[in-house]
Amino acid sequence: MKALHQSEFVDAIVAGRVGLITLQRPKALNALSLDMIRALESHLRAWQSNDEVLAVVIRGTDKNGPFGHFCAGGDIRFFHEAALASDPDLDAFFTEEYALNYLIHTYRKPYIALMDGVVMGGGMGISQGASLRVVTPQSKLAMPETNIGLFPDVGGGFFLSRLPGHFGEWLALTGSMLGAGDAIALGLADCCVDRSSLPVLWGELGETPFQSPDAVQRWVEVKASSAPESHILKQRPWVDSVFSAPSVPEIMSRLTDLMAPADATQAEWAGAVHAQLLTRSPLMLHVVLEQIRRARTLSLAEDLRMERDMVHNCFYWRPGKASETVEGVRALAVDKDHKPQWNPSHIDAVTTDMVEAFFNSPWSPEAHPMADKLSN
Repeated sequence: MKALHQSEFVDAIVAGRVGLITLQRPKALNALSLDMIRALESHLRAWQSNDEVLAVVIRGTDKNGPFGHFCAGGDIRFFHEAALASDPDLDAFFTEEYALNYLIHTYRKPYIALMDGVVMGGGMGISQGASLRVVTPQSKLAMPETNIGLFPDVGGGFFLSRLPGHFGEWLALTGSMLGAGDAIALGLADCCVDRSSLPVLWGELGETPFQSPDAVQRWVEVKASSAPESHILKQRPWVDSVFSAPSVPEIMSRLTDLMAPADATQAEWAGAVHAQLLTRSPLMLHVVLEQIRRARTLSLAEDLRMERDMVHNCFYWRPGKASETVEGVRALAVDKDHKPQWNPSHIDAVTTDMVEAFFNSPWSPEAHPMADKLSN
């Protein structure tokens, strides 16, 4: 049997008949490193073939201990350093992360994600494929990658493009945050539990004599409480009217039209969204809109192959400091000046050729890094 990959930031044990995973990198909000990804993949594969393990449950930690936050995404400081140093681990990170995402989506046993607190980017990648996605009233879900000149990867094209109406485009372009009620309403979570009940739930998972995989999931579902009220679907007419537009300039134009004072609530929403988009990379807004539109007709495996091409081009089409992603991370997390110098700097300056470059694969189908990774 292949030895399990261990990580100081991933605690994985079997208690009773349940595999229990705790992400424990609280100072970084449990941001995923390559080492953590390898540990998660190693344990999940071992437990999938172990008949004594009926199900897997994963949680995060904060500075006070278990729970509090789930996972804030990938380690973006590593992205910045690795890109500037031409570190081959940058390529390994995304190849192995996307393979882990696929494994979770296709896992042959219940995989239950306790999505308390911050659940963003890569945190969505290790939770959206869960057979049961559990949130708390304190959950904060988002795919905020456009804020750093990236795109909603980790299968984001797949699961965002399948949301009601054009909510996928709205969330992908703006990176807006969702609470528990809104996440359930849009289909990004399944049920809600009170944060205070999580420690007891976790303890009982290892003590309950479960007889089948389904019994574990049903037992957790029974613990669900009422989710916070959601009003998100009431915004669908606005979201659909704006984000069904064929292009980013047209989206901005439609937002401007909605900012007329005839409806104060609508105008406030449109103004806030318009302001959000003006802070994002103009180039990546165009790329992300194209991503969501393409992903709507792709399988999960096809989407992850596309995203692997895209993330390669994010770092290598314009390498080093010229990369939009490197610049975005610099402004947000390295220098923290929050003044990214996007190139181009205006939405209207982005050309079709620039966008298309992100979808060109540098590999033949046989040589693609995901070629042997998208099987369970």
